[in-house]
Amino acid sequence: MKVYFYALMAMSLISTQIHSDEPSDSASNEAEEVVVTASILNPSRILNPLYVIDGDEIEDNPTSSLGEAVDSYLGVSIADFGAAVGQPIIRGMSGPRVKILKNGMVNRDVSGLGADHLNDIDLNDLQQVEIVKGPSSLLYANGTSGGIINVVDNCIAPDDFTKQEFIAGLESQSVNDGDSQYFNYKDNLGGFNVNVGYKKSEFGNFDIPDGAIIHEEGHDDHDDHEGEEELSYLENSDLEIESTKFGISRSGEWGYFGVSIDNHESMYGIPYHGEHADEHGDDDHDDHGDDDHGDDDHDDHGDEHEGERIFSSTDQESFTIKGQYNVMGNLLKSVTYNYRDTDYELIEAHAEEEGHDDHDDHGDEHEEHAPTVFANDATEYGAIFDLSNDNFIQKISLNFVDEDSSIVGEESFMNPANNEEFTIGYFVSTDLDAFYLDAGFRIDQIERTGSVTDHDHGDIDNFNIDDDTNSFALSIGRDLSDSLDVNIGFASVERLPSVIELFMNGPHLATGRLETGNPNLKSETSNNFDISFNYDNGEFYAMASFYINDVDNYITLQDMIDDHDDHDDHDDHDDHDDHDDDHGDDDHDDHDDHGDDHDDHDKEFAHLIKANYVQEDAEFRGYEFEIGRTFSLGSGDLTLSFGRDEVDAEFSDGHNVPRINPARNIYSLSYVESDWVFKLILKDVESQNDIGEGETKTDSYQMLDTRLTRTFNVGEESELKLSIFGTNLLDEVARNHSSFVKNEVPLAGRNYGAKFSYRF
Repeated sequence: MKVYFYALMAMSLISTQIHSDEPSDSASNEAEEVVVTASILNPSRILNPLYVIDGDEIEDNPTSSLGEAVDSYLGVSIADFGAAVGQPIIRGMSGPRVKILKNGMVNRDVSGLGADHLNDIDLNDLQQVEIVKGPSSLLYANGTSGGIINVVDNCIAPDDFTKQEFIAGLESQSVNDGDSQYFNYKDNLGGFNVNVGYKKSEFGNFDIPDGAIIHEEGHDDHDDHEGEEELSYLENSDLEIESTKFGISRSGEWGYFGVSIDNHESMYGIPYHGEHADEHGDDDHDDHGDDDHGDDDHDDHGDEHEGERIFSSTDQESFTIKGQYNVMGNLLKSVTYNYRDTDYELIEAHAEEEGHDDHDDHGDEHEEHAPTVFANDATEYGAIFDLSNDNFIQKISLNFVDEDSSIVGEESFMNPANNEEFTIGYFVSTDLDAFYLDAGFRIDQIERTGSVTDHDHGDIDNFNIDDDTNSFALSIGRDLSDSLDVNIGFASVERLPSVIELFMNGPHLATGRLETGNPNLKSETSNNFDISFNYDNGEFYAMASFYINDVDNYITLQDMIDDHDDHDDHDDHDDHDDHDDDHGDDDHDDHDDHGDDHDDHDKEFAHLIKANYVQEDAEFRGYEFEIGRTFSLGSGDLTLSFGRDEVDAEFSDGHNVPRINPARNIYSLSYVESDWVFKLILKDVESQNDIGEGETKTDSYQMLDTRLTRTFNVGEESELKLSIFGTNLLDEVARNHSSFVKNEVPLAGRNYGAKFSYRF
């Protein structure tokens, strides 16, 4: 009933304004955030749900992950894994269903191979960030049943720079004792547009509110962990980022051509690793009782991981060619083309802090933690042919991707895999007298090649998944008045399973699971219906969007609860006599017959939850709405707004889809006056009680953020900008329900900081 209540409230507010006075000259608060064009296909208007966030909005806020940067926008949330990782979720859809693009091309990192892997993308000196919600994003990338986020930095400038611009900036944050330095330079030199950028950020372990660490029952009884409750920070939550980019282009009436070179490096701690799960629960504390190890051994074990640092380092290098040739023929207007070669590497490693090597009892164990190297090498070619005329915007797109993924080392849970994709798509947009229309379809020929190792016998089965996917989208819109319009959209998106869903076969320590893929998985098909209303008379604005997304053969990682319980029974070492009685000598002899390797494999990962990738039909239902009013106040504008989003997701058998974030209410106040901008946002996140199998409920929390920005003019061509910000001002204990490690990794506590930049 809440859905209908909020819908009626929104519509009633709209209806009271339809026949109001003529629009005023006051600008809506959302003008910098919501526009009607995007850079990817650039039609006259985009009917599907779209946010375009101005680059200054990202620049003026504290440095964060991509997910955190967009988390306050309706329909968008994140799955976090500490400060570095914030993988975006759009309308409850996550993972390979949401694609991250950089200047219109998919960012080829390894974020899809692990919940603890970040979206490795540079947020320095952005022009804008585009968010397309829903399956209609198929117009921009394949398999995007959730949506896309496109980061645009204009590193390859399509138009000539008209003046020299140099920006230098500094940033400081209190929650992590962090700081950032950055500079950007743009100029037209001898007819060539030159764009150079650099940013370096160093953040320590972030502070957490009192009581944020959850201890299992009986955990406090162990003297070795008495001090853990008093920790005011989260261990291994530090982050370092260093990014450089260089772009050069030339433009004219004929079009433009340019190249860019990007390098993005990071190092970040992993605050939780599933291999240590047995050290924090009831069973494991019991398992290491005095009878097994003695007091001295127990003390050593308690200290074992206190001095251990678990971290990842990444290195991404990309070379891009992009341009456009203006044909201006009767049929073909222009050809836009692109090429990108990406080399990406993520190394996950364990390290001992100073003085920890003295623990000889566990030295051998740590020597076994060899680094794990995740690598992804990708090449992408693409072209868009503009066939537009006076009546229609028409574009045909071609795209080819060749991508190699490999994992080598301790956490090698998947054999090397190859992904090849060839796409042809068609997009049309027209504005008719009665309504306007967007439509598009794409055909993707996809080939995924990989193998699965049988850990029992060492056999390797090779697989070649070769299939075509077909997707289409249709949106119809109509202006009901000068201030009110309605848009109706339908899209069907077919997604071939990802390499991780097909070929995963091993311990995934970040999620605390022993995961198994399925090469026989079918394609996932998402059928989405969306209706939205938009009203804006200059002073009052409102938006309401409702959607239903029926997903056939929805792929999910399902915990095998019964199997896990069996493991718990075998792993219980409280009583060695009982353990021997359960197995007996004969059973142990039989177990040995499987070979030492298999035996070691089972023992090493017995504490992990067994989980398989399975398929079941699912339905996602949700809505977003927002109302706001702008008041002229003195020489500035005061805008108040309220927004809410909610998504429910169930399988066909009535069970809840796991890791769906709860409903949110977002209250916003902003005041803009000349060179002043003040913003106050309260994000009220409700509790999540509709949980999937194996999940736990999540409490509600309120996140209060603020920012004050002042721009000072210094001379004719220079300006000084100062931003003072605060996040989680209430110092709330907050947990993200979609996170695999919500109990172990709470969100950061109260944070104050400032950003300073000088532009000349």
